Amino acid sequence: MGDTQHGTAPVTTDAGSETPLSDDHANVSIVSSETVFTGKVWNIRRDVFDYSGSQITREYMDHTGAVAVLALDDEDRVLLIKQYRHPVRVREWEIPAGLLDVEGEDPLVAAQRELAEEADLEASEWHLLSEFASSPGGSDEVIRVYLARGVRATEEAFERTEEEADIEVRWVPLADVVDAVLAHRLQNPSLTIGVLTLLAVKERGLDTLADAQTPWTRHPKLVGAGAGAGAGAGAGADAEADGRSEAAGASVAGRNAERDDR
Repeated sequence: MGDTQHGTAPVTTDAGSETPLSDDHANVSIVSSETVFTGKVWNIRRDVFDYSGSQITREYMDHTGAVAVLALDDEDRVLLIKQYRHPVRVREWEIPAGLLDVEGEDPLVAAQRELAEEADLEASEWHLLSEFASSPGGSDEVIRVYLARGVRATEEAFERTEEEADIEVRWVPLADVVDAVLAHRLQNPSLTIGVLTLLAVKERGLDTLADAQTPWTRHPKLVGAGAGAGAGAGAGADAEADGRSEAAGASVAGRNAERDDR
């Protein structure tokens, strides 16, 4: 990374520490912050901040964040969609996903809306599967992946336009998707992280999954997102999730307006 500079050595910590392995939130002093480019979907922000005795300038994508849905049917098949992605010039296999671009919308509701809009499906069981930062060195985008089960067709089909107009939908055995990921034939991060996480979770038991309404504390722009989650995980939230899913499906007919790229 750039020119070689001599300075302090990296800090080595004890791998045998009893403290659980976890990222640490860092509070830094922001000297200034400004939008230096305004785009159709995302902006570029420039921050000047103090860190380790230095004043540093960094520019990064100012992102809304996103949600993705790994839908699993009773035959252990994963729902995949194939969609054109212009920056990489690829029609890639993905799982349904979309931006958190509706003001005030709960992330779980956004995920249910995306499943309806991109695949004409709804689900009765929802759990939190994974969270990740897509490119933390150059973007503040974070993505939450949900596991959806009890999948069924929506009452109405969504009218798709632009890159979504020719979406291809396929149910693929989980083992086949994992094989494709390990063979480097698939590159979508939400799909890759989602299926490998699901594979690990299945070994430990699906009852270890987190509640779909678990607070999203590491989203840089959402404060208290999902804070309404109850103490009971999994099945205890299914009835409420089912109600949200039906509401998301019911909104499909009225959601055929302008849609941003994802």
